[in-house]
Amino acid sequence: MENKNTYYLTTAIAYTSGRPHIGNTYEIILSDAMARYKRKKGFDVFFQTGTDEHGQKIEEKAAAQNIAPQTFVDQVAGDIRSNFDLMNTSYDNFVRTTDKYHEQQVKKIFKKLFDQGDIYKGAYEGLYCTPCESFWTETQLVDGKCPDCGRVVTKTSEEAYFFKLSKYADRLVKYYDEHPTFIQPESRKNEMINNFIKPGLQDLCVSRTSFTWGIPVDFDPKHVVYVWIDALTNYITGLGYDVDGNHGENFNKYWPADVHVIGKDIVRFHTIYWPIMLMALEVELPKKIFGHPWLLIGDGKMSKSKGNTLYAEELVSYFGVDAVRYFCLHEMPFAQDGTLTWELMIERINSDLANILGNLVNRTISMTNKYFNGKVENTKVNEPLDDELIQVALDAVRKVDEKMEVLRIGDAIGEIFTVLRRCNKYIDETTPWVLGKEEANHPRLATVMYNLHEAIRFSAVLLDSFMPQTATKILDQLNTDNRSIESLSSFGQLNSDKVCEKPEILFARIDEKEMMEKINAERPAVVEVKEDKVPEITFDDFMKTQLKVGEVISCEKHPKADKLLVSQINVGNEVRQIVSGIAAHYTPEQMVGRKVIVVTNLKPAKIRGVESQGMVLAGEDDTCLELASVSNLKVGSIVR
Repeated sequence: MENKNTYYLTTAIAYTSGRPHIGNTYEIILSDAMARYKRKKGFDVFFQTGTDEHGQKIEEKAAAQNIAPQTFVDQVAGDIRSNFDLMNTSYDNFVRTTDKYHEQQVKKIFKKLFDQGDIYKGAYEGLYCTPCESFWTETQLVDGKCPDCGRVVTKTSEEAYFFKLSKYADRLVKYYDEHPTFIQPESRKNEMINNFIKPGLQDLCVSRTSFTWGIPVDFDPKHVVYVWIDALTNYITGLGYDVDGNHGENFNKYWPADVHVIGKDIVRFHTIYWPIMLMALEVELPKKIFGHPWLLIGDGKMSKSKGNTLYAEELVSYFGVDAVRYFCLHEMPFAQDGTLTWELMIERINSDLANILGNLVNRTISMTNKYFNGKVENTKVNEPLDDELIQVALDAVRKVDEKMEVLRIGDAIGEIFTVLRRCNKYIDETTPWVLGKEEANHPRLATVMYNLHEAIRFSAVLLDSFMPQTATKILDQLNTDNRSIESLSSFGQLNSDKVCEKPEILFARIDEKEMMEKINAERPAVVEVKEDKVPEITFDDFMKTQLKVGEVISCEKHPKADKLLVSQINVGNEVRQIVSGIAAHYTPEQMVGRKVIVVTNLKPAKIRGVESQGMVLAGEDDTCLELASVSNLKVGSIVR
């Protein structure tokens, strides 16, 4: 029996190959807004996220660092969880595919599917993309490379177990027909049917023997369970699903999931592989799969090779948590990709957060203190133009709910800002500064100020799901306890006697030129490097660069930038001062005594007011930044 008062929401689990960029973090912010809103509506919400921790790519990355795979994933999973916590997300469970309970159930699921004939042993010969953990046929490649990520694929041949997807294809299409909102947006459903189901579903490879970092197949231990059965089943094992039927309380209470929130690039796995697995297990299917679009940097997808990757941590360091949450949620359309640039973010903060929201709250509270010593009273001296403000506020409650029901989160925020814009217009229409000049107009002025405070309260209560810290600050400054959705059933339930004496500036305006200079000085230069299209240079070109072995003799934090280190480096015949954007990866103490490679004929430059007389070389991948270093060469040695 379905419990109408429960709501189970999941994100895709993050792959622990490296640090998540803001495009990855967007998904947890989006899901958090949905979970918070449902809680505010009175639902018993269970919000799950987590990490996907097995596979060949992780085994290789761990080996490259000379550490055990478990140690590697422990570190990365910790980074991912810290990232999600930084963004003030309210998940109830953080599942890891290395959790013992999950591993135990995956083994049992694999055995059950094998015993009932849904999994069989065979051999695989095909083209494999390690980063995507996907097999492809020759015809599926794009320019001979992986169609998902554009990287090189390798020919692979190995013994493997296969899952009979084809057996359930007709049943899956029937389910689509009977549940028209199962896949959202609907365009994603058409994509699955036309591109994958109609051409004929190929049976799915579900084990590997070419690496060992995975969950062993109990009855054939040279095989490890491949990603799909391992990763996708987290949505039920995280609730306490048990193959033998001894399910945990949470599974009985919350399954089926109300929505899986995932990126559009993994819709196929969640709308074809996952439902078929559940059918084979005789488990009810989730109610909805929402394949959200991507957050792009400028006009392209975030990529290390393009040098355009942004991280939540750095955006928060410049703009704060709620500003980043607002931008990610507001700027993402329902079905099309959204765009993030530094300049666009500054513009939104200035126009929407500082001006429309922050300035409104500040001047409303300031006028209440100026004219009434902070006292809020509805004297009910009404005029017809009050009705429009009141109706806009009441309509917003209904419209936000309608938008949230169909997962149009950006549109829901837009409805809240419609109220805030109407408040600003109401101030211009009622001219409180004119009313305040004469005592006879003060009863009318009190009504105007009450209406403004109440409309702001409506906005803050609705905004709480999207920008919780900001909403709390506003409601605290209004000094009201009425913070529930139920309190928005009628206009006039503001229970504040007196607002705060000095309103806090919620969002200060940003000088774009100054901020961009600061960002450009503190961040590494963004240079687009396209694979296989790096321009050739001559030997003479290379010889123009002078590289020497240098030893760091002292190092300290930059006085004006937390992300920069200032090192004094002995390069043989002199000591150079070099500023490097590596403070997130090295402490000053770790730098001292390190032998590094220095570009010594680089033109000196001032970085945040400190002169830098060269550059140290470093390499960077999805996991870390590491300085290029030597051990045996003498200081001052030339590097060729």
